[in-house]
Amino acid sequence: MSKVLFVINPISGDIPKEELEEDIRLFCERNNIEGETFKTTGEQDEFKLKEAIQIFTPEIVCAVGGDGTVSLVAKAVVKTEQALAILPLGSGNGLSKDIGIPQNFEEALQVLVHHRIMPIDTLDVNGLLSIHLCDMGFNALVVKRFCDGDTRGPSAYAWIAMQEFVGYEPKKYTIIANGNTIFEGDAFMITVTNARAFGSNAAINPTGVINDGHFEICVLEPFPKSSSLGILYRLYTDSIDDSVYTHRFSCSSATIINHAEEVTQIDGEPEELGRDINFTVQPRSLRVVLPKAKEQG
Repeated sequence: MSKVLFVINPISGDIPKEELEEDIRLFCERNNIEGETFKTTGEQDEFKLKEAIQIFTPEIVCAVGGDGTVSLVAKAVVKTEQALAILPLGSGNGLSKDIGIPQNFEEALQVLVHHRIMPIDTLDVNGLLSIHLCDMGFNALVVKRFCDGDTRGPSAYAWIAMQEFVGYEPKKYTIIANGNTIFEGDAFMITVTNARAFGSNAAINPTGVINDGHFEICVLEPFPKSSSLGILYRLYTDSIDDSVYTHRFSCSSATIINHAEEVTQIDGEPEELGRDINFTVQPRSLRVVLPKAKEQG
């Protein structure tokens, strides 16, 4: 009998939580899983979750919610033997999409029965954990506005992005890796990631490998507004590298000087990290639950 701790965010998704908990309970009974639930409250969640894990000793800790819940669970199990599973119920669900978790709740539950476990890389960002992607510039500003607002969902995010795009002014950055300056100048946005795409499925790092011991720094330089539709097209067709406004650098560690000290976002959460932001890859430091690989032939 396997042991799974389900970490539930009561305010994410549109599924009634009483019904969801009953579905999880029945699922565990039918599949010989010893399951317990932990509900987040917004008060000392990380400390309380680590305590619950220590008491229950699960093999898998399953995030039931959006990117914030996934990040919370990752912080609790990174560099341990416990594996992170995801039942995606958020607006973006970025990591779950990148690692192939079904976005349908019932199908995602079945992954807990037929699964494999794979270690993936994470990033240390000025001492903070990043499991999917972080960026500075335009998208980080939109994330901050979105988090400060009262409306959730992809349409709210898109509306904020359109409003901010009209008057957004690119900022100056310097990127240093292996003691050398590899980029210096203005950028519309800089994304640092092991993964391929945002939760919107826009592929900023189309050839990224999530456990190769490296991360990518993706620079989008200032561009005329007349080119915006073309850039969006390339983001959604895995061809962003063909744009004359983009550069990608593969690194195991780097420092980005954020000259304007503008907000940075890490896995959907705004962070004020100051001027010098240090990135270091943590190879294969997080075990994640994936759908079982299909047999060949």
